Amino acid sequence: MEALRKQASKLREQVARQQQAVFKQFGGGGYGSPDSLFADAAEYKQHQKIEKLYISTRAAKHFQRDIVRGVEGYIITGSKQVEIGNKLSEDSRKYGVGNTCTSGNTLSNAALSYARARSQMENEHGNLLKALGTQVAEPLRAMVVGAPLEDARHLAQRYDRMRQEAEAQSTEVSKRHIKVREIAGTGDNISKLEAAEAKLQELKSNMAATGKEAVAAMAAVEAQQQRLTLQRLLAMVESERTYHQKILQILEQLEAEMLLERQRIEASPNPVSENFMPPPPSYEEASGFFANSAVDGATETVEYFLAEVINSYQAETDVELNLSVGDYVVVSDNGWAEGECKGKAGWFPCAYIERRERSSKLTLHGATGANGPIGRMQWTYNQRFCQDLSLFPLEEVLQQDAERRNSSKR
Repeated sequence: MEALRKQASKLREQVARQQQAVFKQFGGGGYGSPDSLFADAAEYKQHQKIEKLYISTRAAKHFQRDIVRGVEGYIITGSKQVEIGNKLSEDSRKYGVGNTCTSGNTLSNAALSYARARSQMENEHGNLLKALGTQVAEPLRAMVVGAPLEDARHLAQRYDRMRQEAEAQSTEVSKRHIKVREIAGTGDNISKLEAAEAKLQELKSNMAATGKEAVAAMAAVEAQQQRLTLQRLLAMVESERTYHQKILQILEQLEAEMLLERQRIEASPNPVSENFMPPPPSYEEASGFFANSAVDGATETVEYFLAEVINSYQAETDVELNLSVGDYVVVSDNGWAEGECKGKAGWFPCAYIERRERSSKLTLHGATGANGPIGRMQWTYNQRFCQDLSLFPLEEVLQQDAERRNSSKR
């Protein structure tokens, strides 16, 4: 019989534990769950309030931490942008101060204006980054790791531990009641039951007091989180709005200055320097000029003269002519010269030669453009077709013509 009683007692304890497990499973919660032993409405509401406050403050803490990380990343990236912008400002300032242009200072003035505006914009950008660091990141970081939040969370965790102890003590009281009912109530069993019940009441009282303290602390932290986070977000928006307004003012002023410079350069006549020359015409244009003259039947006279090279010139394209100091070339009288030197023809700038009066001018009349860029020319000395002007050595032809004249006289 004694063995049967012990087995029945074990079964009752197992059933009681299973019932408590079922209550916890369906009640849910991070701080235990209300069951038949904690059916007090006030205690249940307090438990639910602490659980909600814990979830709320944890989510706000994570949001504050995300803001801090984002602002810190923005500050790091922005600092690099400020560095690059200052370098651009310095480069623009150096160009504006140097003013290497020989025809005016419009671009130099624009570069100086841009350098000044860029420097102002980067200063404003730096001020924005400082404001974000001091007014947003630092206050939120201090609250994330601050004592009020940690103290409130510790109170909530302490309440959770006390609730677990109270649940365990409630199970112990249930066991004592079963023993007292099954076995004749002896003084020892009754005293143990009374001691267990007294301890349970003490735990419940302490748990209620700790719960109230935790609710007050967590509620205060939640209100502070909501208020401070909103203030910091508003401060960030205000700082960025002020920054963009100042940047807009700087850009509007810069645009007005640069438009004024553009109007000045468009209104003024094109500067003409003594060394300015148009680009060399293409061979197609030159050939077309003489071909059209031949078709129309009109005879157009083109002046050529003999010149001596006073500065060396290195050809930059296939249609240009290499020049050496002392060479003589036959040139046309325009900005770019097309002439012949050392059996090779091409274009070169007139500024690199000096006219010589060693020979009289040649007057060439247009004919057909068969063998070169300006075609075959007719020379007025003997009215005969000569070779292509690009292969036309003036002095040699003059000598040959003189020899022919002498032989004909004989």
